[in-house]
Amino acid sequence: MSSINFKIENGVAQITLNRPEVFNSFNREMALNLQSILDQCESDKTVRAIVLTGIGKAFCAGQDLKEVTSKENNPGFEKIIKEHYNPIVLKIRNIEKPIIAAVNGVAAGAGANIALACDIVVARESSSFIQAFSLIGLIPDSGGTYFLPRLIGFQKASALTMLGDKIMAKDAEAMGMIYKCVNDEEFNGEISRLALKLANMPTKGLGMIKKALNKSLTNDLDQQLNLELQLQVAAAQTEDSQEGVKAFVEKRQPKFTGN
Repeated sequence: MSSINFKIENGVAQITLNRPEVFNSFNREMALNLQSILDQCESDKTVRAIVLTGIGKAFCAGQDLKEVTSKENNPGFEKIIKEHYNPIVLKIRNIEKPIIAAVNGVAAGAGANIALACDIVVARESSSFIQAFSLIGLIPDSGGTYFLPRLIGFQKASALTMLGDKIMAKDAEAMGMIYKCVNDEEFNGEISRLALKLANMPTKGLGMIKKALNKSLTNDLDQQLNLELQLQVAAAQTEDSQEGVKAFVEKRQPKFTGN
């Protein structure tokens, strides 16, 4: 059985973590598999939006601790972070296509932070987020100390990472940690609707938005204004932008092709 299910349909790549017996926690095989699939999504021009989700009760419970406590084939934390999680987070941020984290259940540890690295996080109402690292004497990795303070503020991030509180999806939405909390019965339909909407939008323009937001995390105002200038000029030259302007003038719905 594959650790990840993968399909492409109607411009949407669906990546489903598939180790439900261990709450979709990562081992080396699954981490490297996810990296390979993300690379495929980046290079495949038919992919215009990506959904990352899990099977069963969990989105992802983070690291499979059996792997790091095993006496055989134990990669160790340095190798796990350098070769597993850091590349995954960087690929998520650098792919110039929108990625939805469809959080179907508990998102803990690295699983929570990989979700927060995605562009849009939508969570089932019954799902939860937990920075579980401190509970076993570790620190947040997978970008947790980078993204969480920027999403919810320094004080709140400090408390959640130190105390290891479980945060339900509704509260995560209220504090700005995620985009949206959705009723369980409406969750799958909402994910499909959002993914298809993104897949039919101007893909290159969305990629430029992502690039601008990434740079805003480190740029000063002058640098960001200059970047906006460069990206806006580039965006205006895309076929989709020209179609969008033409459709607006002609008072019709635009037909975007991702070019």
